[in-house]
Amino acid sequence: MDYVIDIHSNEDDFIKACVRQESWAQRKLYEDNYSMLLPVCIRYANNEDDAMDILHDGFIKIFRNMSKYKAGTSLNSWMKRILINTAIDYYRKKKRRRTENLETAYTVQSNDPDAISQISAKEILAALQMLTPAYRMVFNLYVIEGYSHKEVAKQLNITESTSRSNLVKARTKLKAILLAKEVTYDR
Repeated sequence: MDYVIDIHSNEDDFIKACVRQESWAQRKLYEDNYSMLLPVCIRYANNEDDAMDILHDGFIKIFRNMSKYKAGTSLNSWMKRILINTAIDYYRKKKRRRTENLETAYTVQSNDPDAISQISAKEILAALQMLTPAYRMVFNLYVIEGYSHKEVAKQLNITESTSRSNLVKARTKLKAILLAKEVTYDR
């Protein structure tokens, strides 16, 4: 049975249908937001399979917590926040403790040309996925999502200095990955 509903004019009815766990409403919510939320998951994941796990776990949380959504606020932002928190939870489950040398974090700097202007968004995402999970999480939360180091540290249960160090190292490794691609293109 197919239902047609205009989410913008009937958001309250649509949300109530999702809260009642009506499959047509849940399917519509999933299908309408899949393409917007998958890239968020890919930024945080090691690979596309992990991204799909995060996405599906996130949608389960969205459906379970739909009654907590406040009508009139941005549904997309609310769902994105849930997906980011799901990615953080996924990271915590997979996290391995590593000790990094903080000395190198303070000496990294370069004036090389920008390699990003020469590569596609897909290649940038692939480079992001080559980072360790710890570096990728800090990079995404700080650079992409705009969290402060204090907020990142709290979310990931690390110190602020570890957040700063991981960000510097993430940027350095990303730069090396992207510059290596640039060298490949120049040949």
